[in-house]
Amino acid sequence: MAYYPRLIKDMALSLFFPPLCPVCEQWNGSTDNGFCPACFAKLSFIRGPVCRFCGEPFEYDFGGTETCMKCLKKRPAYTAARAAFAYDDVSKAMVLRFKHGDATYYAGLFAKLMSNAVPDWLNEADVIIPVPVHPLRLLKRKYNQAGLLATKIANYARKKCDNYNLMRIRNTQSQGNFDGKKRHDNVKKAFGIRNPFTVAGKNVILVDDVYTTGATAEECAKALFAAKAETVNVLTLAKVINRKKNDNIGNTQL
Repeated sequence: MAYYPRLIKDMALSLFFPPLCPVCEQWNGSTDNGFCPACFAKLSFIRGPVCRFCGEPFEYDFGGTETCMKCLKKRPAYTAARAAFAYDDVSKAMVLRFKHGDATYYAGLFAKLMSNAVPDWLNEADVIIPVPVHPLRLLKRKYNQAGLLATKIANYARKKCDNYNLMRIRNTQSQGNFDGKKRHDNVKKAFGIRNPFTVAGKNVILVDDVYTTGATAEECAKALFAAKAETVNVLTLAKVINRKKNDNIGNTQL
């Protein structure tokens, strides 16, 4: 019975506050996928084949499970990484608005996109854990966008979400201030686990907003594996694609 009051409330909110497209912030006229048709067509959803470790898309399908040159040279510390779509000129403003502009109401939509990218991971996961924000930065930002995504994903998958155990033990500078090796140096040994026993033997999905170089994911994974996690799969909303042109990213339906 509690469903009907919520339905009436949602209908009233939609009437007075119609849903806006996350990309162009215009009324999209539909709640089917949350985007206006024009912007949805422009989003570069990542589809296979991708590197089995970092999730970097390949231009061609080689007919098997492949590994990119970067991961061949050095395996990532995490088990695997995937993202819903490419971080590009179309998605950048949308992601930054969510991350820094208090557009937290997009968390549910974004979590759905992420969940649809890895249904097999969610089936096997024991716990969903977000990349943490240092308490001092949390006071300034007011929320942890990765925590919002992780909570919504866990709700969709009916899995446990742990927003507390993985902690940032150093108040590092923003990764946006660095590139390349400096990103790895900035977050080196910046994470720890409060209670290793709750992680030991578990299949973990680590959630963040953007995968750029993988530096943050690497350090979080090291902390989780030190606590004896079984697997650490990294799931992000968007991923910076290394190649300037990649024919193997394209549109998909929700």
